[in-house]
Amino acid sequence: MNFLRSTFQCTYRRFPILSVREHPASWRFNPTVPFTHQTRSMAQAPGTHHVVVALETFFVPVPALHLPAPHTYEIREYARTRADQVAERIKDADIILLSVLPVGADVLRPEVSPRLKMVAVVASGTDCVDLAACRARGIVVANTPHCNAVSVAEHAIALYFAVRRSVALVHTLVRAGEWPKRGMLQETLNGPGGKPPRTCRDETLGIIGYGAVGQVLESTAKKLGMKVLISGRKGASTAPEGRTTFDTLIRESSAIVLCLPRSPETLNLISDAELDVMKPYAVLINVSRGGIVDEKALVAALKDKKIAGYATDVYEQEPAGAENSLLVGPDTADLNLVTTPHVAWCAEDTNANYNRATEENIVEWLTAGRPKYSVV
Repeated sequence: MNFLRSTFQCTYRRFPILSVREHPASWRFNPTVPFTHQTRSMAQAPGTHHVVVALETFFVPVPALHLPAPHTYEIREYARTRADQVAERIKDADIILLSVLPVGADVLRPEVSPRLKMVAVVASGTDCVDLAACRARGIVVANTPHCNAVSVAEHAIALYFAVRRSVALVHTLVRAGEWPKRGMLQETLNGPGGKPPRTCRDETLGIIGYGAVGQVLESTAKKLGMKVLISGRKGASTAPEGRTTFDTLIRESSAIVLCLPRSPETLNLISDAELDVMKPYAVLINVSRGGIVDEKALVAALKDKKIAGYATDVYEQEPAGAENSLLVGPDTADLNLVTTPHVAWCAEDTNANYNRATEENIVEWLTAGRPKYSVV
C-alpha cells in the first residue's frame, strides 16, 4: 500500500487556491492548458481511478492517500470554497472532502455532480450535508468521529476557567487602563450574588452530550476535583443508571458544558426556560454547535444576571461578527462572555487523527463497500 508514495508523487501548488496531486505518476503537463485544469492521461480500468476534490484544506491539510491496487486517484485541493463555487468544483468528482461547507440537495443532483459517489466529512458533525439527498442517490457519507475529543475537551476546560474567573472581562479592563483608576479589580470576578468565584472542588459540572468529548471531559473534570453529572435526554422524566435527568442537571449544576451534536431535537436546547432555573452562579460552556443555545435568550440572561457567565466556541451564524451575532456585538462588551472562533478542534493530534480516519473511510469503502465511519 506504500507503493503510491514510494513509486512517485508529484504535487503542484498555487497557494492558497489549489493543488493537484496524481497517483501513481503516469502524467503529462500541457502548458497551454490553465493550471487548475491539468489532468492525467493514462490507461485506467473503469471505476478504479478516482477524482478526489478537497474543498476546505484550510482546516486540515490532505495527506497522501494509500489506496489498495488497482485503485488510483488524483486530488484537487482548494483552501476555501464558497457556496457558489461548489457546483463547479465537484462536477466531475468521485469523492469530495469537506469539514463545515454546506452541501445541499441543489449540488447533489445527478446533473450537477453525476460522478459523485462519496462525501467524506473531515469532522464529527454532518449537519452541513443533506443526508436525505445523499441517501436518495446512493451517495455514501462518512464522518471522522472522536478525532478531536481530547482537544475539544481541553478547550472546554480552558473556557470554563476563562469564564469562571472572568479572564476576558478583566483582560479588557486592564488593557483599557482601569486597574490604576480603580485600584483593584477583584470584584469583577464576583458572580451575580456578589461572591468570589468558586474553585474546582466546589463545582458541580453538568455534561450534556456523553460522546467521546463528554467522556474525556468527565475524566478531566474529576481529576480537577469536580463533582460530575451526566445528563439524560431532555423531556424524559427518568434517566438511565449513572445519568441525571436533564431538568435536575440544569437546576443543580454550577457549571454546564454542552458537547452534543446539532439536530432538529437539540436546536434551542438551552433557552429561557432553562436559563431561568439555573443557579445564579452557574456558568455555561458551549463546544457543540451553534443553534443549541438560544443566543438572544442567553444575552438577556447575562444582562439580567440570571447566570454568572457564558463561554462559547460556536455561534448560530459563522463566521460570527457584530453584523450577524448578538454575542460579539458592542453591547455585550461589559458582560462575562468569552468567545473563541470555532477552534476547539484545532490540535496537532487532531489533524493526524482526521487524516487517519479519512483514509480508513475511503479504503474500506473501496474494499468492503462501506466506510469505517459510515453515516449514510
